[in-house]
Amino acid sequence: MVTIDVAVLLAVIVFFRLRRRTEARSRSDEKLTVVIVLARGILIAPTPAGQGILNVMGQLASGVTQAGR
Repeated sequence: MVTIDVAVLLAVIVFFRLRRRTEARSRSDEKLTVVIVLARGILIAPTPAGQGILNVMGQLASGVTQAGR
């Protein structure tokens, strides 16, 4: 039996959608891409990988804030 992780499937969809030229996208196409990216973020957030990404981004933001002082 083959299983597909929904977050991985959405990542593949986003990859192929973002490969298209910017000029070829309509406003509704861009909105759909944003919705797909947000859905992927919601799916990955509670996972250990999502928590790791959150920690890295928090450290990065902290470093940028301290560098600006």
